[in-house]
Amino acid sequence: MKVFLAILLLLGTGLTACSQSPAANTPNPYYSRTDTSKLNVPDATWKKILPADLYAVAREANTERAFTGKYWNSDEKGTYYCAVCGNALFRSTAKFSSECGWPSFFEPLRKDATLYLQDHTYGMDRTEVRCGRCGSHLGHIFDDGPPPTYKRYCMNSISLDFEPDRKKK
Repeated sequence: MKVFLAILLLLGTGLTACSQSPAANTPNPYYSRTDTSKLNVPDATWKKILPADLYAVAREANTERAFTGKYWNSDEKGTYYCAVCGNALFRSTAKFSSECGWPSFFEPLRKDATLYLQDHTYGMDRTEVRCGRCGSHLGHIFDDGPPPTYKRYCMNSISLDFEPDRKKK
């Protein structure tokens, strides 16, 4: 039995390693922090460009495990962007500690930064949040946030890029 489990573990590790995409070294021609024009890029193209873990969350609506993302507990000041296309999404001034294990915000940077779809997966009724520029999955929105909006944009860290504010000299 121990040998069987060891073989399964080795196979699983090998499969994970094989699934790593070389895309991390492939430049993303669609990434821009200034262009707000809508993108209509096929998933097959995104799959060639994006790292496998980002593709799984952003394009297949997977979710990273709670308390594992790099931004869930960050309080650094700056701007959060879509990791897929560079669209400006949230300011750190709208971020709050929700203790849910994912970075949470009470409002997006601008009205068209995000778009919303009904999500009925896993037997739940939720509202999915997507990037307003490229349509990538960011997370979900809930009605249990702080004032003034009472919203909680519960986002996947992997779907976000962060640029800290420059320090004034």
